[in-house]
Amino acid sequence: MDQAARGAAALSASKYAEAIEHYTNAIAQNPGAVDYYIKRSTAYQRSSKYTEALADAEKAVVLAHKRARRELIKDSQLRRGIALYFLGQYANAKFVFDIVKGMDDKEKTLAIWESKIATKLNAIPEGDEQRHVTVKSVPDVDVDTAPPPTKENKPADTPSASRPQLPPTPTEKPKHDWYQNNEQVTFTLLAKNVPKDKAKVEIEADSLDISYPLANGNDFNYNLLPFYGKVDPATSSYRITPTKIEVVLKKAEPGVKWKTLEGELEVVSEKTETSGGPAVIPERARVTAEAAPSYPTSSKKGAKNWDKLAAEEGDEDEYDGDETSRFFKTLYKGAGEDAQRAMMKSYQESGGTVLSTDWSSVGNKYVAPEPPEGMEAKKY
Repeated sequence: MDQAARGAAALSASKYAEAIEHYTNAIAQNPGAVDYYIKRSTAYQRSSKYTEALADAEKAVVLAHKRARRELIKDSQLRRGIALYFLGQYANAKFVFDIVKGMDDKEKTLAIWESKIATKLNAIPEGDEQRHVTVKSVPDVDVDTAPPPTKENKPADTPSASRPQLPPTPTEKPKHDWYQNNEQVTFTLLAKNVPKDKAKVEIEADSLDISYPLANGNDFNYNLLPFYGKVDPATSSYRITPTKIEVVLKKAEPGVKWKTLEGELEVVSEKTETSGGPAVIPERARVTAEAAPSYPTSSKKGAKNWDKLAAEEGDEDEYDGDETSRFFKTLYKGAGEDAQRAMMKSYQESGGTVLSTDWSSVGNKYVAPEPPEGMEAKKY
C-alpha cells in the first residue's frame, strides 16, 4: 500500500496524526498532487490545526488552477473556506464559499456553512474590520512542484532545511466515544474540568461544534461535519460533568443505523426534487425497532432488545462509570427482585459472560462461563 492509500485509510479511521504523516510522505514524492493537499488539509482541520489546514488548502487552490480542473478547484476552495471559518475569518470564509457556490450551487454542505457564517457575522458590528474581505480568489502562495532529487542528481551533503519536514505530532487530544440506539446517538468527549460557563456546544442538523478555553490560554475546538445522518437540534441535548462532555443527538430519522459519526452516507429526510415522492432511506441504512440487534440470553422470554432498553433509561446523572456499567445499573434498577438475583448470580458465576434475568433457570444450578467464539474461559 502506498503512502496516499495509507493516508486515506488513516483519515477514514479518524487517525489524523497518521494521515498527516502519510500524506506528507506522499507529497514529498509527488508535490503537484492537488488531492494530497486537500486530504492533508482535512486531517489538519479535524486535528484543530487550522493554520496548517489553511496553508494546505491554499496550495491546493493554486495547483488546481494550474491544472484547470474545475472539480479540484471547487474541492480545494471548500477546504479553504472551512479553514478560514475556524480561524475566525468569517467574511473571508463567506467570500470563498461564494466562489464554491458559483461553481456548484448544489454542494451539499454549503447551506450549513452559510448558516454558520451568517450567525457569526450578525454578531459583529457594522464597520468592524472582521467584516472586510482580505483574501483573493486565488491566493498568492508559492508551491514547489519539483520532484524529489534522484540518486544521480541529489546534491551532496545538502542542508536538511531543503528536505520536506514532517509536521510536529499534534498535542494529545481528549479521547471520545459514541454509541447509539434506534432513537439517538450519544457522543462522549472525555475532557476533565471543562468550565461550564465558558464552554460552547453547538448542535445543528448536520454538525456538532465543541469549544472551551485551555489552561495555556488557547482554545480547544472539536467539530463533526457532516453527521452520518441528520439530527433534530431542538430535541438534542448535552451535559458537562467534571470528567466529560456528553452530547445526546436525537436522530431525525429514527431507525437509521449510523455506521460512523461523520457521514459517508447522506440520509435523505425530505422529498426528492426529481420525483416529488417520499424520501427513501437506503435499505442498508434502514433498521426498524423490530429488526434492532438482539443478543443471546437464557431468559425463557427470549432475546432482549438492548437498544430499546437503553432508550428507556431514566435520568443518567445518578450513575458514574463507563457506559456499560451505567447500562447494567439501569437494567438492574428496573428489574424485579428475582430478576436482580438472577442477574447477579449469572454474571458473577459466569465471569461476566452470561447475564440472565430468569431466576427459575439459574437459581438452582451453576452458571457456566460462555466466552465468545475463539476464546476460552480461565480460572484464577
